[in-house]
Order: sequence, then structure tokens, then C-alpha cells
Amino acid sequence: MASDVSLPEMLAATARQLYELGWMRGTSGNVSVIAQAEPLQLLVSASGIAKYSTQPEHAVATDAQGLALDGQKHMPSAEARVHAAIVDAAGAQAVVHVHAMSSVLAATRWPEGVVLAGVEQLKGLGCSAEGERYTVPVVANSQDMDHLSDRIRRALNPEMPVVLVADHGMYVWGSSLEDAANRTESADWLLQHVLLQELVTRA
Repeated sequence: MASDVSLPEMLAATARQLYELGWMRGTSGNVSVIAQAEPLQLLVSASGIAKYSTQPEHAVATDAQGLALDGQKHMPSAEARVHAAIVDAAGAQAVVHVHAMSSVLAATRWPEGVVLAGVEQLKGLGCSAEGERYTVPVVANSQDMDHLSDRIRRALNPEMPVVLVADHGMYVWGSSLEDAANRTESADWLLQHVLLQELVTRA
């Protein structure tokens, strides 16, 4: 994405991109990016906005805990606190949360964690394509964002920029919005691969 595009424009474009891929149905899913380092501020996609119609005005500024700054028209996603926790715990610059079917099915099939190994697409997550096994953590869902944030913090795998939330979706993070979105595409491919691989093995 061009360097002269503003962060709110990039956030809106990323949300629309992920909607087009089928991972942010309706108003589901959310995106965040660091807007300011000191003191830390995030831009988080607004609550209740259909992702296909997300515009720069729907990028809501929050503090380091994911709480909205005063004087804004929109409220951030209720999961802004989870984004803030991942930014803090993983040192991420941007976080994407989607409801991709692959993530829900994989978390159901492997509730103790999804093992990925020996596939070229692992490079898309910054991982080695051979010789290493990586586990994508799975945590239980919660409607209490503080509880969910704590579960994700405890489960984080420093080698794997993805966490699955059972019966919900996945969080993916990276060094920029573009990086986080690209990693989300790789994560979906990899989760689809392990699910289909099991079907082939059983056939």
C-alpha cells in the first residue's frame, strides 16, 4: 500500500479486503494498528459497522488498554481490549481478528492446539517450512474481554503470530497492517490444509 495513504485509510481498506475474503461477515471481526508510540495509542475499527462499508472515519483512537479516547463519533470494537493486550504481549504493530471458518473448525478439531509443519506456506507466518513443528494455541472463548485477553496472553507462542479462539475465530498480528493481513491469509490457508489433510488421510 502506498506510503502516502493515512493509517485510517489503510485500516478501512484492510477491513474491506478481509470482508471480501469472507472472513468478516456483516459487522464481525476487527482490525487495529498502532497510531502513536508514546503514549501508546491504537486505531481500532469501529463497533457495529459492516465491514464492506468501513471508511477512514471508522478508525477509532484508543489508549493502551483499548479504551476510546474522548470526543469521537464512534466507539471501538468491544474487542479493542484484546487487541491492546496482544500489542503489549507480542510487541505487534497491528492486529487482525477474523471469523474465518477454518479457524473455528480447526479449534474444534484440535482444542489443545493446532500443529503445523513441513508446508511452504509457513513462511508466510515468518516460520520455517521444514525441520520445525509449530503449535497454534487455542483458547476458550469469553464474552468478558478482560478474561479473553488474559487467556490469550497466557497462551501466546512467541514463534507463532496466531491464536485461535474456540467457537469464535482467530487473532493474527504483524509488523504492519499489511503484514498482519498477509499473515491472516497464510493462517487461513494453513488451517484449511491441516483440515483437508486429515480428510485425505482418513479416506
